[in-house]
Amino acid sequence: MTAPAGTIEATRPAARRAVNPWLVALTVTIATFMEVLDTSIANVALPHIAGDLGASIDDANWVLTGYLVANAMVIPLSSWLSAAMGRKAYYMACVALFTITSALCGLATSLPVLILWRVVQGLAGGGLQPVSQAILLDTFPAERRAAGMAVYGVAALTAPVLGPTLGGWITDNYSWRWIFYINIPAGVLSLALNALLVEDPAYLKAERAAMLRKGLRIDYAGIGLIALGLGCLEVVLDKGQEWDWLGSPGIRAMIVLAAIGLLGGLAWEWRHPAPFINLRLLRDRSFFFGCLIVASTYAVLYGSILLLPQMMQGLMGYDATNAGLVLSPAGFFSMVTMILSALVLRKGLDARWLISLGGGVMALGSYWLVTLNLQAGPMQLVWPRVVQMAGAGLMFAPLAAAAVLYLPKTEMNNASGLFNMLRNEGSSVGIGLSTAVLQRRVQFHSFRLTESLQPLSDATTAALHATGRFFTAVTGDPARGELMGLRAIRLVRDQQAYAMAFLDCFWVFTLIAAATVPLAWLMKRSVAEGEVHIGE
Repeated sequence: MTAPAGTIEATRPAARRAVNPWLVALTVTIATFMEVLDTSIANVALPHIAGDLGASIDDANWVLTGYLVANAMVIPLSSWLSAAMGRKAYYMACVALFTITSALCGLATSLPVLILWRVVQGLAGGGLQPVSQAILLDTFPAERRAAGMAVYGVAALTAPVLGPTLGGWITDNYSWRWIFYINIPAGVLSLALNALLVEDPAYLKAERAAMLRKGLRIDYAGIGLIALGLGCLEVVLDKGQEWDWLGSPGIRAMIVLAAIGLLGGLAWEWRHPAPFINLRLLRDRSFFFGCLIVASTYAVLYGSILLLPQMMQGLMGYDATNAGLVLSPAGFFSMVTMILSALVLRKGLDARWLISLGGGVMALGSYWLVTLNLQAGPMQLVWPRVVQMAGAGLMFAPLAAAAVLYLPKTEMNNASGLFNMLRNEGSSVGIGLSTAVLQRRVQFHSFRLTESLQPLSDATTAALHATGRFFTAVTGDPARGELMGLRAIRLVRDQQAYAMAFLDCFWVFTLIAAATVPLAWLMKRSVAEGEVHIGE
């Protein structure tokens, strides 16, 4: 006996109304902005945190290191966890845990407790960026994908720029605890919007159902090796200069463990029939070179974000808030170029043109920084950074779309996890490289400048007599005046050595940025036509 037609219709699940993809983009961008902001907002608050919790600055640095290590360890796991839990469920769990741990960080009464909750916060935050990107890649059709990624790029590029400024202002006017409390309303809003607007695509639901039918097979060996390798590598990059690199037994041990974890994990995952991170995606040359370019780009951006405030505050007399204000306009211009790049791509331009143009502009901005001196005014600092960030904005959306254009749509989760893992490591390499180059070149330039300060040099003798006479007139003591004159000359030498070392770092970033231009042309032709996704 057949059921009445009305009964059949009543038992069918109601069709979900199509959601505007721009609302989805805005929804996932909230959490992305929140997570990226937390990678830099705590930097300027470290002295306040250390003082309030009765700890040293070196110990307080683990507030940053612990977050970055946990973040790096969980990013490659995000694609597997999305498939196992359901992408929406995993994403909302990450947002909820990130929000809760933000509140617990603000409530921490001791440094070990704060570090513990920062580690848990990093584990939650590590899943947000790759899953956000995967959601956008599935939400927008191929020809509009770059526009969707431009929205994501606004958060990924502007949050690190605004983080130090916002963190300094909050810390100076309220309390360091509020740099964590501000995540709470954003997290609650993100959870509510995700519950209403985000839905897993049909292919992902089918993949999860198939996984559950077969039973979840957890690749413990691969997960353990990759997590060990990435965690130890993050410690090496973050603490290498502070611990004297290979001169430290701890760094040597971390390098050995990182090598064992990464090499062993890569070999294991390559041969595993069901790897939790699909390295075979790197066989596609567009994806492979796209990953290299994004790692290089973020090395330049994060290295510059670290160095410029140090140079302005240490050598030019800026406080944290004003240094942040000088750097902030660059974020606006990166937003403009991201939007422009998305509009141009919709006209059918090959993405490689925009990627290579963006890399060239970023290299030009980095070279402009090389020409600075200690007499540079605020606007002379603003514009090189604007050019550098505008170049990065120009290439971000085309790069994110072109890298996955030839991959199967069912691999978007895996591709997003791998892409973001390498982006994250690029950021860490940029920070570690900038710190190492800066310290090494300071020593080099100090020695070279000292060579010119010879007693028989007319310029040195004249400077010693001039400073000696000045301080003798101030103190009335010739011996003390001569000693203070020597100290003044040494201070000028140290200042100039640091300035030259900063410029050397910007030279390194110029070369890295320039290298992205030819790499772009090693990718395949990248033009999305209509609704077609080439990898399908």
